[in-house]
Amino acid sequence: MEITTQLPSQPTFNKIPDPTLFYHACQNLSNQNQINKGVGTLNEKTIHAVLKNYYAPNTLYHEIKIGHYVADILIDRQILEIQTRHFNTMRKKLDAFLPNYDVTIVYPIAYTKWLCWINEETGEISSKRKSPKKGTIYSIIPELYRIKSYLTHPNLHFILTFLNVEEYRLLNGWSQDKKRGSSRHDGIPTELIGEIHLHTLSDYEQFLPHDLPPLFTTKDYQKHTKVSQKIASTALHILYHLGLVVRVGKKGRAFLYERATLHFS
Repeated sequence: MEITTQLPSQPTFNKIPDPTLFYHACQNLSNQNQINKGVGTLNEKTIHAVLKNYYAPNTLYHEIKIGHYVADILIDRQILEIQTRHFNTMRKKLDAFLPNYDVTIVYPIAYTKWLCWINEETGEISSKRKSPKKGTIYSIIPELYRIKSYLTHPNLHFILTFLNVEEYRLLNGWSQDKKRGSSRHDGIPTELIGEIHLHTLSDYEQFLPHDLPPLFTTKDYQKHTKVSQKIASTALHILYHLGLVVRVGKKGRAFLYERATLHFS
């Protein structure tokens, strides 16, 4: 497999077929006034709209009705759904689509994020500041948990799309500076960094760092992935559900895990 750059402590990105396609997707939306002074103005949020145009530049493939539902993109018998959060809301769609179609959920992850604040009273937008946090493959873990029972379906796939993003938030939070608890207004993608694909069961092994010890606890997993205890626990729950790790005993009150021995055809 050809690869490009690498995120710390996580798998390498798949090579982007044509980086200029993303630039054209952004340009097309800008020309349609869907991006105005860095702030999305339509009901369809900007990241969703840009990715829909990136993965299917021909709009004839957009918003295709299938039974009682509408697919973001349908090309031949392949459906792409761009979903930024709340995977649990997709369950009925997945029930309808998966028996007859290959379904790929595109999940955008902000690799590097710059924050801008909007004063609702004056309309003033602050200068952007870089967030210290970076998106990783583990960002999708809470969403995968919401549709855990669907993950073994052979027709369900995922593309994790890593983007540099300018995020615009409203100064309407509960803290004194109105930033904590604030509402996210929109995210403007500025650069496509790379993709990670989850197409088959073996691809989920990317959630297991190569340097994990042969036997490990949730705390060990947390140390090697640099995620929170909650995310580490949820990730191992999913990997155990998928049969990629097995429980082989306990260390104190904590489960001891090891990688499962799997054979993929």
